[in-house]
Amino acid sequence: MLRAICFDLDGTLADTEPLGHRPAYNRAFRDAGLSWQWTPKLYRDLLQHPGGGRERLRHYLDNYQPDWADSAAIETTDPEELIQDLHARKARHFRDLVRNGEIPLRPGVERLIGEASAAGIKLAIVSNASRGTVASVLGHSLGKTIGESLDVVICGDEGFRKKPEPDLYIEALRRMEVEPVEAVAVEDSRLGLSAALTAGLATVVTLNATTRDEDFSGAELIVDSLGEPEAPTSMARPPLQNDGWVTLADLRAVQERHAESA
Repeated sequence: MLRAICFDLDGTLADTEPLGHRPAYNRAFRDAGLSWQWTPKLYRDLLQHPGGGRERLRHYLDNYQPDWADSAAIETTDPEELIQDLHARKARHFRDLVRNGEIPLRPGVERLIGEASAAGIKLAIVSNASRGTVASVLGHSLGKTIGESLDVVICGDEGFRKKPEPDLYIEALRRMEVEPVEAVAVEDSRLGLSAALTAGLATVVTLNATTRDEDFSGAELIVDSLGEPEAPTSMARPPLQNDGWVTLADLRAVQERHAESA
């Protein structure tokens, strides 16, 4: 029996990376008087580094701006202080973008969450993002009715190891009192897929422009979106049961295939 669905947030529920996080980082850099610019290609490369925003900034300083302390705009020599300042600036810009309606949900997200909730299936958000980032998207993009359908929201700043480690998924399942074989994860990246598979979950990958070229070996279903009547799925491997959008029947089939191969 399918008892739970665990959704990643960034790139899965909404295209937050190109529409929210990347422009928010660039605005934070400008605020701080820095000429740094994260292009789409650079940002895709940075997303391959495990962790969340602070880890991404740390990796960028170490590998792309080793002489950052020489910048006249930076008043500190402590990298952690700089990271905290930039991340706080970025978070404010990200919240503004969400509040302004510039980061809509991806096709099929609201539909599938509503269908699952009506069927009594438990729902979780499992994200490397901070609680503030998750709360912004849930409050402004997902909407009050759908947001209240969630049973568990677990974020990357709660003290657990972040994806690609399985800890966030393991904790979400524990809180829902669900076994891995009873759940399906919905992810958009190789790092997320790795975390879900290591935790024992069958996994659906919904591609986006940022992650579509990654290796998704091990996913039970790969689609270009969850789809809906007005915006149907145009690519699915294997084919969907109704050839238009991902349904609960598709997720149950994913779960069964995974259980058989375990």
